[in-house]
Amino acid sequence: MKRLRIATRQSPLALWQAEHVKALLERAHRGLSVELLPMSTAGDRALASRLASSGGKGLFVKELEQALLAHRADLAVHSMKDVPAQLPERLCLAAFLAGEDPRDAFVSLRYASLAELPAGAKVGTASLRRQAQLRALRADLEVVDLRGNVGTRLRRLERGEYDAILLAHAGLVRLGLGARIRESFSVETFVPAIAQGVIGVECRADDREVRALLAPLHDADSAARLAAERAFGARLGGACTVPVAGHAVVAGARLALTGLVASPDGSRLVRGAIEGARREAARLGERLAEQLLAAGGRAILARLDLHA
Repeated sequence: MKRLRIATRQSPLALWQAEHVKALLERAHRGLSVELLPMSTAGDRALASRLASSGGKGLFVKELEQALLAHRADLAVHSMKDVPAQLPERLCLAAFLAGEDPRDAFVSLRYASLAELPAGAKVGTASLRRQAQLRALRADLEVVDLRGNVGTRLRRLERGEYDAILLAHAGLVRLGLGARIRESFSVETFVPAIAQGVIGVECRADDREVRALLAPLHDADSAARLAAERAFGARLGGACTVPVAGHAVVAGARLALTGLVASPDGSRLVRGAIEGARREAARLGERLAEQLLAAGGRAILARLDLHA
């Protein structure tokens, strides 16, 4: 194969990720030409509404997957936190890149940290997970929805619509905006989104040639981390409609997973952790989910009409 087509969203961060994968592929395979197929997704077109009420994270990948199935593209590049637990038939996730910093970042023009914000300060974020944890830490703040790509959110901050906003550390760094970060929360204080900071590459499951080309890009530690985190989220019915967080750390043959289920208003947080062999990553994720359900997570999710 001499030419590959990458389906990607049109946002600056998505294009950066696709260009990154293109560069890695062309570096790994001499003579290979890779071109981008930028596309608008339903999630990009629904920026005025809450993501949870618009249909969830799958809105950012559906059109890209349709391009794969129609053979208009050979692979699709995703932020893995946007990818639902269940993939369409005939598609697979063939490679996970080494992860960037998974933490959440505090960005403000006036304040150096979350602790410095005065009571009543307005903080913007679209993530129910971030909203719940933020309200649990600072119930005195006004937490409001903020949709849009990274640039749009920063411009609204600069216009004075918010005192601070929360964004993914990884996205800011990848766009060369790391200097805008005033504080990065520890993963213990602010549990990240499942798969935050990891880029995944999807292709047709029966396309052996493309899967072989992607093999040099695959990072085994990222794969183990995601196996645990995504199994945890899947057992909890995890989507952006559920305030669920999960973060795994891989160290040699061991894996440690931290998880959280929260009520949207932050009044109840159920946390837990588990550790075991990395080869049991998915099973560890399922076991931690069961523990959190039994510890009060089931009641939280039942009130959201999302879990029996």
